[in-house]
Amino acid sequence: MDILMNFLPISSKKALLFIILLFCMVSTPLKAVVKSTVSSSSSSVASSDQRDLITYFKSTRTLLPNPINIPLQNQSRTSKINLFTSSSLECSSTWNQECSNEILKIAHKKEHVHWIKSIRRKIHEHPELAFQEYQTSKIVRQELNKLEISYKFPMATTGIRAVIGSGQPPFVALRADMDALPIQEAVEWEHKSKIDGKMHACGHDAHVAMLLGAARILKAREKNLKGTVILIFQPAEEAGNGAKSMIKDGALENVEAIFAAHVSHQHPTGVIGSTRGALLAGCGFFRAVINGKTGQASSPHHSIDTLLAASAAVISLQSIVSRESDPLDSQVVSVTSFNGGDSLDVIPETVTLSGTFRAFSRTNFYQLLKRIREVFTEQASVYRCTATVDFFEDNDTIYPPTVNDKRMYEHVKKVARDLVGTTNFKVVPPMMGAEDFSFYSEVIPAAFFYIGIRNETLGSIHTGHSPHFMIDEDVLPIGAATHAAIAERYLYEYGS
Repeated sequence: MDILMNFLPISSKKALLFIILLFCMVSTPLKAVVKSTVSSSSSSVASSDQRDLITYFKSTRTLLPNPINIPLQNQSRTSKINLFTSSSLECSSTWNQECSNEILKIAHKKEHVHWIKSIRRKIHEHPELAFQEYQTSKIVRQELNKLEISYKFPMATTGIRAVIGSGQPPFVALRADMDALPIQEAVEWEHKSKIDGKMHACGHDAHVAMLLGAARILKAREKNLKGTVILIFQPAEEAGNGAKSMIKDGALENVEAIFAAHVSHQHPTGVIGSTRGALLAGCGFFRAVINGKTGQASSPHHSIDTLLAASAAVISLQSIVSRESDPLDSQVVSVTSFNGGDSLDVIPETVTLSGTFRAFSRTNFYQLLKRIREVFTEQASVYRCTATVDFFEDNDTIYPPTVNDKRMYEHVKKVARDLVGTTNFKVVPPMMGAEDFSFYSEVIPAAFFYIGIRNETLGSIHTGHSPHFMIDEDVLPIGAATHAAIAERYLYEYGS
């Protein structure tokens, strides 16, 4: 070839080189086609459709429909997880709207919505009271096992602490309460409570389902988590102080911030509401026993009148709020029970009074407790009686105020506006209700928020603790997405 090239003119050399190059270009793909044909005839597993599917998933950055049109429920668990996780968007170092949109799209995926509703309905059918949430806890653990999410159990009898992410700092927590109420359900529907006298009348079944939904989303996006998310499934929020027990058992170990949601009939479905600072009041109860000396009503000078002392105490209690408290700082002291017996002509030896008190700051709350005790004991002494006051502290019935940390509140607002739109986030006024989430907020920065379930068409209009209470289940994927976005975005933007 070298000899021949020496004798050819320059133009002929160029022509020969072009012909050789053209031959190589044509022959190479032909060889590849032949090789591919032979290979495909000897293997029925690695089909071209499967290769296309793999490429399809790797190249996409947004949620896509099931490309092979196979019903998800007919696939194996592994296939479900692969399909669910395959379209996870890998966010940049800065969180953007596309990241929020991706989480919301995953939450509204048809298969995910069906799954989260089925979880909520299963829990709703089998309500369990405080520290008795054995079946509910079992359902949660079964789903965590399917998702291959590690957890610690038991905590506070039936509680669970699950972990998703790197296992390294920062740590952020999401909490859901699991207990039901001793109420007979009056709503007639397919998944009505099957346990007489017990009902999820406060939406805790939805709280658990939404947190499990968030767990599923976060597990799908685990490679994006720049730290660790802790999921707290807590027993006994209703008059049981399950939060205190969970904290005692280590639920907040390494955690630097915590968030929780509560469904609300006051807001349309999907509307999110919260406020900076005090959101829910501290709540306490009292029972005072005033002792004196019984005697005939016709001869009151032979008695020590407990009714007179008790009446004076009730009047004096009202002055705590009206004359000792800042009128711009809402507080409540209410006597709800006054029992001196039922005799018509005898002054009772003992009178028992009961009631409640509320305040939005921890300082004012404990000041109310102190003054209630003083009023009963001192006022009783004025009328020669004695008094004892029980605040049921040993029964864990004192709830401090639920106070949203400024920075955590701003984080919830920012996440909510990205997910549901600016007009669907509401700054809500504080409420005199109480929540044991307050115990978490006493320990670390926290934020509590509402998510609307009001839908007049469905009849989702009743207050919590009503036998007619029900929810609009369209809230479930929104709640799951909100939890997931709050946690993942926190790790992006607030990690230490």
